[in-house]
Amino acid sequence: MTLLSRLTGHWPAHWPLQPLPSQKWAAQKPTYAGADPKLISAALERAQARPSGNWFVLAASREVRGDRPLGVGIGGIELVAWREEDGTVRVGPGACPHLGAPMALAALDCGELVCRWHGLRLGARSGPGWAVLPVHDDGVLVWVRLDDLGGEEPTDAPVVPARPAGTVLDAVTTLTGVCEPEDIVANRLDPWHGAWFHPYSFQKLTVTSAPAVTDVPPEEDRFLVTVTFKVGPGLGVPVRAEFVCPEPRTVVMRIVEGEGVGSVVETHATPRGTDRDGRPRTAVIEAVVAGSDRPGFAVASRLAPALRPAMAAAATRLWRDDLDYAERRYAMRTR
Repeated sequence: MTLLSRLTGHWPAHWPLQPLPSQKWAAQKPTYAGADPKLISAALERAQARPSGNWFVLAASREVRGDRPLGVGIGGIELVAWREEDGTVRVGPGACPHLGAPMALAALDCGELVCRWHGLRLGARSGPGWAVLPVHDDGVLVWVRLDDLGGEEPTDAPVVPARPAGTVLDAVTTLTGVCEPEDIVANRLDPWHGAWFHPYSFQKLTVTSAPAVTDVPPEEDRFLVTVTFKVGPGLGVPVRAEFVCPEPRTVVMRIVEGEGVGSVVETHATPRGTDRDGRPRTAVIEAVVAGSDRPGFAVASRLAPALRPAMAAAATRLWRDDLDYAERRYAMRTR
């Protein structure tokens, strides 16, 4: 008998950190019966039908800086993002209107871009062949509105998911794979794979409620899951979480019971364009926004710069696996 097993019987039930029994991976209860392909496809179809207002997540807010521009491609459109001297985010075309120089390599002076080829200055005041785009900085992510790419009725602001109030700790991770946004969203609308595909992060995962295939009221269009997040050998944090799609390229996992109620993991799928072989590439931009009313959380939030790399590493490990899942789905449905 291990020390942990001896302590389990005396472990306070109200503590957020709970002991996890040793479990053989292959001995888990299979979940394929619950993961009905028709159910997942129906949930994906409903998500894709929701309006986005033509807004796309561009990057983490802290990636857009005032000392150098950031070049990003969305749907094959070359863009450049930067901050003015007062911190305002601007996004414009990535090519100089003069001779097509890459504005991602421009210099920033007094909050404006200065082309390194011939010194053309570009900023908020647009000129012929170059105009800034609608942009939204929510403090965690930067969104840009691309009406020609989205093809929908434009809106003044994106559908930003509800996040925890007060002091928060956030981290953003970006990875890119050969697939389309729907493959990323479909992956997240299959919570049944969590404990099987990611046993290093999840244990005791049960989908307690899933939406029907048809005639789903908006308030019931969610997946409810009980799961324990593993934080160390033999220890985990049990929670109850919901998975919802507020718009076609976003899936939000929100903790509704347990430690960190209101904390979210936002998975955003942004199309990048095609590679040299004509295959679509999609970026997963995942934002973890955690909050807690525990006194120690305020201390943790002040250590955010030191904690973010560990949070990003955990998300990267998960998404390296899940991109295999999404890329496989894309390959199978396009054969």
